[in-house]
Amino acid sequence: MTYESTVPGELHDPALKAASSVPEPGAVTIVVPTFNESVNIRELLHRITESVPSRLPCEVVFVDDSTDDTPEVIRDAARDCPYPVTVLHRETPVGGLGGAVVEGIRAASSDWIVVMDGDLQHPPSLVPELVAAGEREHAGLVVASRYIKGGSRAGLAGGYRIAVSRGATLLTKTLFPRRLHGISDPMSGFFAIRRSAVTADVLKPLGYKILLEMAVRARPRHVTEVPFVFQDRFAGESKSTAQEGIRFLRHLAGLRTASPVARMVVFGLIGATGFLPNLAALWALTSVGMHYLPAEIVANQFGVAWNFLLIEHLCFRDRRQHRRWWDRSGRFALLANADLVLRIPLIALFVGQFGMSVLGATALALVTTFVLRFAGTEALVYLPRKGGRAGNTTAAETGRHAGSRTARRSS
Repeated sequence: MTYESTVPGELHDPALKAASSVPEPGAVTIVVPTFNESVNIRELLHRITESVPSRLPCEVVFVDDSTDDTPEVIRDAARDCPYPVTVLHRETPVGGLGGAVVEGIRAASSDWIVVMDGDLQHPPSLVPELVAAGEREHAGLVVASRYIKGGSRAGLAGGYRIAVSRGATLLTKTLFPRRLHGISDPMSGFFAIRRSAVTADVLKPLGYKILLEMAVRARPRHVTEVPFVFQDRFAGESKSTAQEGIRFLRHLAGLRTASPVARMVVFGLIGATGFLPNLAALWALTSVGMHYLPAEIVANQFGVAWNFLLIEHLCFRDRRQHRRWWDRSGRFALLANADLVLRIPLIALFVGQFGMSVLGATALALVTTFVLRFAGTEALVYLPRKGGRAGNTTAAETGRHAGSRTARRSS
């Protein structure tokens, strides 16, 4: 990652600024994630300069993943801005827009952090009101909402985008009714959060819905909202794509399965769907003349493969880095097939030793092997190995962070 900073007429070192003094209450860091937004930068900084009163200590942090000249445009435009402007250019955009916001939070040195897009669909004139509402209500999070009185989604172009936005909002509020209580617009990318109310290390962003990530993983106790009118894009093209939609659904699945109980429920539902490829393969194999016993053994592997692929993406997506793909798939297959071997002795034990009926013994054996398989999958397939790759990854990450700090001091 490249760290560059500018203030009017001279370079600005954010490390020195952070060390100088504690910011005044109400000081604000505006974090703007950018991807090829060079045509909007000058107007954005101009409107921030006009909107944020001089009595409010302010800094602007751009976290840039661009492949165009956006960093150079920011450096040039910052010379006319009365506030310190920092550019953090990421060569590898880990986590997408959400990951960029997390980097901006780490770099912020103010009491309040305001997150907004760089395309001017989020009006900079609302920044002082977001901070003021947070101070007035003693809130940890202030959401700019399109869906409360005074707000509007006018800048959403076309019925398709409006339908997608409303559908995503309804889906998220249905999946997380407690965490999103009091947040009418969890899809908003415009909000203010107290620096003391969020720990960047607990966030695992994927894609552009960082507010949802914060609300579910690290929601402050007190949340308030202010209305805002979603503006038309000033210039350039929208970055919303079908791929981002898929990342959003994957992100939802990861958030919903964050707790062990939720993971077990999803694990069970996925296991139930495995009967379909199993039965289809069994029918195909017996149709060509294979005996039903070996056919069932082979067909079971189709169900195992189906379950493994879904569990990889819906249950344990954020833990896949701990082992290689072939290691995970091999361990999962062994556990899934061991389930068959263990079930018959368990049924015999329950019937012979405890006098249970065959039906009751079979049901209890299914539940027992399911719980054991879930625990085994979590412990033996997806938990970090002691002294293994997970430790090496952490060390590598530590080295990268140290390198970033060094880059800051020398910029």
